[in-house]
Amino acid sequence: MSYLPPVVQALLFLVVVPAALYDLKQRRVPNWITLSGIVVAIALNSFLYQTVGLWMSLKGLGLAMLIYFPLYALRGMGAGDVKLMAAVGAATGWANWLGILFFTAILGGFMAFFVIATRGRVRKTLYNIWFIILSLVHRQAPHEGNPELDVKSERAVRLPHAVTIACGTISFLIASAIWAPR
Repeated sequence: MSYLPPVVQALLFLVVVPAALYDLKQRRVPNWITLSGIVVAIALNSFLYQTVGLWMSLKGLGLAMLIYFPLYALRGMGAGDVKLMAAVGAATGWANWLGILFFTAILGGFMAFFVIATRGRVRKTLYNIWFIILSLVHRQAPHEGNPELDVKSERAVRLPHAVTIACGTISFLIASAIWAPR
């Protein structure tokens, strides 16, 4: 974890907060937010750190895509969520992006448990997790055997993942402001 310059922190806020608001209202993250976030992040880090900043941005973007794209391919999340995390990775670099991923995963787990518990779907969710594991072991897409596991299905229980990403990013920024060396 390293402290990010205030201009990079501002960029992160300007990307994740509107994306979260759109995801809450419209259940999608628009390209104009994510793609402009990627371009500005790469340009900003290139300006701040020259070639090192360019490579830092590209590595962050690449790692985010490497981890999030398979979740999109398995229809576990939307493309906007993948592009949003790519923008966050481009802004922060790969090492800080891993910290944001950690915060996002922890907060997302709590949010998901809250949603399934309040909807009385704990048992069904545990079955779905088992079904996903078995499907992947047998090299099958889980959504093919159970349409409820397709994020685009009306029967799916969905979370606005951009909200989770925003909360994880902001939590990381708070933690780095407290504990990261300057």
